[in-house]
Amino acid sequence: MKVLVTGASGFIGRRVVAQLVAAGVFVRALVRDARALPEVENISADLDDAEGLRRACRGVDAVVHCAGIAHALDTHGSELDALHRKINFEATVRLGELAAQQGVARLVFLSSVKAAGHDGRAVYDESCPIPPHGAYGQSKRMAEEALLACGQRTGMSVVVLRLAMTYGRGGRGNLERMAAAIRGGWFPPLPRSAAARSLLHVADAVGAIQTALVDPRAAGQRYIVAHPQAYSARQMQDAIRQALGMPALGRGLAAGWLRVAGTLGEGVERLTGRRMPLNREVVSRLLDAECYATRRIRNDLGWQARVDLAQGIAEMLGLADIQP
Repeated sequence: MKVLVTGASGFIGRRVVAQLVAAGVFVRALVRDARALPEVENISADLDDAEGLRRACRGVDAVVHCAGIAHALDTHGSELDALHRKINFEATVRLGELAAQQGVARLVFLSSVKAAGHDGRAVYDESCPIPPHGAYGQSKRMAEEALLACGQRTGMSVVVLRLAMTYGRGGRGNLERMAAAIRGGWFPPLPRSAAARSLLHVADAVGAIQTALVDPRAAGQRYIVAHPQAYSARQMQDAIRQALGMPALGRGLAAGWLRVAGTLGEGVERLTGRRMPLNREVVSRLLDAECYATRRIRNDLGWQARVDLAQGIAEMLGLADIQP
């Protein structure tokens, strides 16, 4: 089997490459720096380089599309919205069409649970009717629809994986930033009333990708990929502190005060144009529910996440390793 991995030098992509190589799979990596991954064949091309993408897809059996943009700390507003559309949607559609033209048999697309909306009132599955909120989720949803349509039209097998918040060593997401703030001593004690949210360790993300690559039952399907146990931000905070050997916290700040602080932070953003560490969106992620059901991937493919919060936090902090 020959597999092209886009975003191969990134947080998830690098681990996908390592696991595929360990399994004896021929891997071609789509990267910006042709020397990024010396253990595999490297194709240096951007996602808007049609000829580069065509060359990368030529002769491979499958594509794992990890490349995309979620966080851009130095970009916001309409500029960030345009970037989401360009990279997450337009470039993904271009890759899908070129892959089909080159005879690629299967394409695994790393989407996000943000491709559907969430109102915090239920545990939602892949059939959630709520439209995505924000340019990131909208770009992922549009890319999903376009790829699945491409697969139906061309016969290429497309699998969409909607990853929950993914964390682990080397990540730059919300949980990693929380850990850095806790280590720095300035992260506020969260209320125990904070609601649960789904999450996923990067080792489990790689496991789901490997399954989606080879299982014929996955063709044409969308799957939510998350740990079956959801955790509140306070539980995450407590797990990080425990792993670091820090003392346990008390009750924490009142949720109402955190929401006021988030509103004030958003006001400062409007006045200054600068991103604040605390705004209403950040507070919502800390306090509000966002849980997803994983029944479909378990029932269809027999796959389930195995890395619990304590194990995942220890790995993220560099205190332990997780065996594949």
